[in-house]
Parts: sequence; C-alpha cells; structure tokens
Amino acid sequence: MKTRKGLLLLLFSATSALLSARSAYYSSKAYSLSIQYTDEICPGDAVIFNMTVTEGSESIMSLDGTAFIKLIRDATGKSPGDSPLFTVNHSPLVMYGAIPLSTYLEEGTFSLKVTYTVTNGIRMEFSLPVTVTSKDFVEEVLYLNETNTAIKTDNSPQRAAQIDKLNAILDTTDTSNIYYDGPFSYPVTSTRRTSFFGDRRTYKYNTGKKETSLHYGIDFGVPEGTPVTACGAGKVVLAEWRNSTGWSIVIAHMPGLYSLYYHLSKMEVSEGDYVEKGEEIALSGSTGLATGPHLHWEVRLYMNAVNPDQFVETTLF
Repeated sequence: MKTRKGLLLLLFSATSALLSARSAYYSSKAYSLSIQYTDEICPGDAVIFNMTVTEGSESIMSLDGTAFIKLIRDATGKSPGDSPLFTVNHSPLVMYGAIPLSTYLEEGTFSLKVTYTVTNGIRMEFSLPVTVTSKDFVEEVLYLNETNTAIKTDNSPQRAAQIDKLNAILDTTDTSNIYYDGPFSYPVTSTRRTSFFGDRRTYKYNTGKKETSLHYGIDFGVPEGTPVTACGAGKVVLAEWRNSTGWSIVIAHMPGLYSLYYHLSKMEVSEGDYVEKGEEIALSGSTGLATGPHLHWEVRLYMNAVNPDQFVETTLF
C-alpha cells in the first residue's frame, strides 16, 4: 500500500468552534476537508480533532476504518498518544477523534499526524502544529481518620472486583456509544470547588503512614442532598455501591468517553438508562472515602482522566 506524506496544502485559520483551536482547509476536484482541532493545550487536556469531508466533482473519497490521529513530539519523535477517527455523521461525513494527555506531560511543540485512506488504496498523511504549555497543579495533604484510612487501604477481594469492573468499563470503546449533544454542563449549580483536577495529593493515615496519588476529577463542595445532573446525553453503564467511592454512577457519552459521579447519597438512575444533558441522576452525599459532603466528578477518555473543564468549554464536533 502506498503512502503519500505532506501532499495536502492546508490553509489555516486561528478561530473555530473549539476552545484555543485552529481550523484548516483543503480542497481538490476529488474532495474537500474542513478541520478543527485544539492547537494549544495543557497537560491533562485532550487533543480534540474533527474533520468534515465533502466529495467534489470527481468523487473518489472513501475513508476506511484505519483513519487515525497521532501526536508526536517534534524534538524526539516520541508519541504521548493516538486515537482512531470515528464517523459521527454521514451526510456530510464527519470524523472525530481525541487524544488524552497525561498531567505529567512536559511542555513543548508537537505535530498531530492525520492518516486516512482514499478509494484507490493510497494512504494519505498530513501534520498539524500543536503546542503544549506548562501548567501548575495544586499540592494538598489529606489527613484520614480511622474509618477513611481503612477504606483507602482496603485490599479485600470485593474492592478488587469493583476496581476490575470499573476498569473494564472505562477500557471499552463502543462505536455505538455516540450520544454527544454539545458541550458538557456542570453537574451541580454550585461553583465552590474543594479540590481540583490533577491535584497532587498526599494521604496521611491515622497509622502514621502516608501515600501519594493524583486527584482525577473535580470536587464540588455542596451540601448532602444537592441535585446532581448528567453533564451530557448518554447511557448509564454503571450505577452501584463501591467501597471507596460510595454510591457511584458512570455515563458513556462517546466511544471511550465517560463521566463519573462519586460519593452520592441517592441514585435516581439504573444501568442501561438513557439520560439527557441536565437530567437529574442523583443526590450528592459523603458515601465511601469522603472527608465531608461533596460531589466528585470525573471525565475519562480511553481510561485516562482528562480535564473536565475542557469538555464544558469545548465543542467536540
């Protein structure tokens, strides 16, 4: 199979529907591409990409299942991640992909390589510039009482099974899970945050020992019983008690994209339910490992925790 690199002459625009994003365009007699992607991001964000394909007067365009994007560091050639491109609309053809970035990723310049195949079997490739800027994350120390120490250090088979079940769900990329209906909304009306995404945490146990970890979501400091709403349209894929996170809900929004809601006092949905953005799904609480009433909210992309704020501020496609 032949591969052609750098054949697309892309015209760039600095404004688009994506936050801190760039648009790019290509046109020929065969087909046209209209691209939007995030070109300036921070560690813990996602590189978000969408491409609209319009067939021209010489219709030869046909993307196969091997279309993908890959981020490459210019200085080393190493890649911090890639993503397949999924068809999210057929007329016109719109393809979407997103690459989660580690909160520990170092700043620098990158190239986003886009690869796809046309009907004559030739692989097409082009690259787009991406900049990763530095970001400072909060460091915090949490002192756990006897109860929370026991929860955090629980090595029981029950907790292990709960972790395995959640990981299996988050590791699932179901191409039928396309429920996205626009930017996410926050799951509570309160803006008071008691912890932030990417916080570097040190847990100090009542036994004198300690452990470091990363905070994967945002904690909203709200009273117990505060209504919790779905951040976006989707399907409930988990709704159950978990030893460490108490009453917990997970919603699938896109292939590999999930939102998580922890420490609830009451669940109002069940596994398999379809929910609309803004629909009430639970009441907040302090179940599981919690030092007080709050809602813990996460967004996961291909298992990786990503900055939830980005998905409120950004249109995916």
